Amino acid sequence: MDGSIRLRPAERKTALEVYRRGTDSEVRLRAHILLLLDAGQPWALIVAVLFTSTATINRWRKRYLQEGLDGALSRRSRSRYCWWMVLVLRWVTEWSPPDFGFVRSRWTCESVALVLREDYRVRVSRETVRRRAEGLVYRRPRPVVGPKDLQRAAKLRKLRQLLKHLPANEIAVFQDEVDINTNPKIGSMWMRRGEQAEVVTPGTNEKRYLSGSLSWRTGELTLTEGKPRQGRNTDLFLAHLDDLRRRYRCYRVIHVICDNAKPHKAKRVEAYLAQHGDRVKIHYLPNYAPETNPIERVWWHLHEEITRNHRCRSMEELLDMVFDWLERGSRFGIEGSVYDRAAA
Repeated sequence: MDGSIRLRPAERKTALEVYRRGTDSEVRLRAHILLLLDAGQPWALIVAVLFTSTATINRWRKRYLQEGLDGALSRRSRSRYCWWMVLVLRWVTEWSPPDFGFVRSRWTCESVALVLREDYRVRVSRETVRRRAEGLVYRRPRPVVGPKDLQRAAKLRKLRQLLKHLPANEIAVFQDEVDINTNPKIGSMWMRRGEQAEVVTPGTNEKRYLSGSLSWRTGELTLTEGKPRQGRNTDLFLAHLDDLRRRYRCYRVIHVICDNAKPHKAKRVEAYLAQHGDRVKIHYLPNYAPETNPIERVWWHLHEEITRNHRCRSMEELLDMVFDWLERGSRFGIEGSVYDRAAA
């Protein structure tokens, strides 16, 4: 026997139809293999042309000889062969490797195959686990904040009432800091297929903090630039409060809504409010809730459009781009807010 097969004319026509117009890549490969075997092509040539193996060729040749073309090209349910995938699905989504005695943080096909072999006497390879992992995909998870503020609902209720009934001679702003780094954040970009573009990073990273406030009514942004080597500290926050008092001197009260960072609750801030509390009032957002601060979306756009993959050679050049972008925006819409929109 030369290892080839003989397709009947009707079978050859069906196989050609599947190969040319089929949508299932695996079934199209089977049809291609059977057509080449029918043409009397050597197995070595089929392996080289289709990038497959002799074991795969032999599997579908035997299936055709035993069950005909329909059996070779049919997509059988794998449930009877993969009952253990029900277990695997639960392991990788609800449990972690340390629960099974592994000293590692993430599951691999090899570790799954090892548990199946040692605990269930199911001998499968890591490649079999990968191929049979229907309904599973290996990709980066989305980071989320774990702890939740038990008073979140009450705090948001008060903030909504404040914004809804804000008098005309008072203003509310959402405040937060953003860090600007000469070491660029990396993001997706166009590049030639088969090549990976490079983003040059400096040998030593330089960082600068900006404190900003977004007006709830108008979307205007007020910025305070931190000094070189000045971190996200109380000095920057107090300087920003002074800028807000000057910027909005025509308003009787400035409501500053900010997160619960330590610089926002320092004793020096309490002393500042004791002196200027008639004009500046601070309201704190729920803990671990960046989605409740609309200015976070402004920072997201800033990183997306300016700081990702930037090629600035100095902090001065980068800051010029940042302030130019912010000045062109001048006013920013309140995106994805958890609050009712205010009338402008």
